[in-house]
Amino acid sequence: MAVGGKSLSPAMDSPSLRELQQPLLVGGELPIQKSGEPELGPPFRETAFAESLKGWQFLPPSLPSVSAGLGEPGTPDFEHPHRWQQQQHFSSLDDKPQFPGASAEFIDKLEFIQPNVISGIPIYRVMDRQGQIINPSEDPHLPQEKVLKFYKSMTLLNTMDRILYESQRQGRISFYMTNYGEEGTHVGSAAALDDTDLVFGQYREAGVLMYRDYPLELFMAQCYGNVSDLGKGRQMPVHYGCRERHFVTISSPLATQIPQAVGAAYAAKRANANRVVICYFGEGAASEGDAHAGFNFAATLECPIIFFCRNNGYAISTPTSEQYRGDGIAARGPGYGILSIRVDGNDVFAVYNATKEARRRAVAENQPFLIEAMTYRIGHHSTSDDSSAYRSVDEVNYWDKQDHPISRLRHHLQSRGWWDDEQEKAWRKQSRKKVMEAFEQAERKLKPNPSLIFSDVYQEMPAQLRKQQESLARHLQTYGEHYPLDHFEK
Repeated sequence: MAVGGKSLSPAMDSPSLRELQQPLLVGGELPIQKSGEPELGPPFRETAFAESLKGWQFLPPSLPSVSAGLGEPGTPDFEHPHRWQQQQHFSSLDDKPQFPGASAEFIDKLEFIQPNVISGIPIYRVMDRQGQIINPSEDPHLPQEKVLKFYKSMTLLNTMDRILYESQRQGRISFYMTNYGEEGTHVGSAAALDDTDLVFGQYREAGVLMYRDYPLELFMAQCYGNVSDLGKGRQMPVHYGCRERHFVTISSPLATQIPQAVGAAYAAKRANANRVVICYFGEGAASEGDAHAGFNFAATLECPIIFFCRNNGYAISTPTSEQYRGDGIAARGPGYGILSIRVDGNDVFAVYNATKEARRRAVAENQPFLIEAMTYRIGHHSTSDDSSAYRSVDEVNYWDKQDHPISRLRHHLQSRGWWDDEQEKAWRKQSRKKVMEAFEQAERKLKPNPSLIFSDVYQEMPAQLRKQQESLARHLQTYGEHYPLDHFEK
């Protein structure tokens, strides 16, 4: 694979890279270059790992008062004079700036703030790529049963993705979006939430529902739009929603869920509900205006919400190198007054730890948190996309073979004696059977009655809508033989 003008083997078997465990996650920008290592150009950014959540915590809103950007009050940073060195000292409060819009000091030297005030936000992780715990103090010490649920949820989602993707290619369903490579972000975050916490998804968070035991039959029913679909066949595939599992129905327009989620969090705060709202989105959606409005509302209204950004490297076909110039998405949080952190999204334990701590503090302190999970979208954006037009096969193969969240967790399970090859073979067979049974059942079911297109919008149907309903009924009565009405429920 050619990256940044240099040759880089997909296996990444360079001893220096293997020993240093430098991340190749797309989107975070830290100008760290070690001699003897390949220069990693766009879309990759060489990034430092942080191996202790307790050691640096969440990046606080007040950047000038942190030491090395790691979240602890510290000494002046002499490499960035605008932060400390040129501040003027005043003998009385009256001499200090009194502007209501910012908390700052005067300086007497003309200097523009550099884009990277700190040298890049490090990536928090718990496991290395071989599934070994790096810092024992960061091990969440989860019981075997829970970790196995992590693994089975991730692999079941992967199996469902493969079957539904192929079914779309065969013309059985109209559309599909896979979750390949991002399973760890879904399951790790979902496991850290309470069951009653409200979830606003974008469209690639099926694993959250999977972890909450959403039945395979309902996944299939939604994608087929049959009579068992909770949405009554009125949404395009992968637009899941479930009131019982506190998962708000997905809508297609990007980032509209972000201010909506903030409103829900504000309502929960006012009701003293002791719950958090989590809002998922991608780094591309973070460029939408609704994202900025949502961040600002959440901070100023002090809402118990977790903004969870899946930075998977591509917004459809737009790489992060063309999406933004700053240090990813986590760096935006402090500007709004939001505590922020960047985690290895392919490390399910890192995602779990960060989300669990963010949830605890969001509820206890009534404040928002921003988690940027660095991961990689292995699949195409959707069945309407061909990613080979804008990225290489070698690039995709690296993430699929060398740094996949499922294989990392499997290595961890095997190292602890909780999983072996025989169990893997049996589970793969069992999970495929379960998915195929739900698939075949969904395919046999009828579509909802066409009249349902008019229901569940108004409590009392307006005259104009009733007129349209009657018009459709007359049309079908007259020309019904031209439609496959036998496929629909009467």
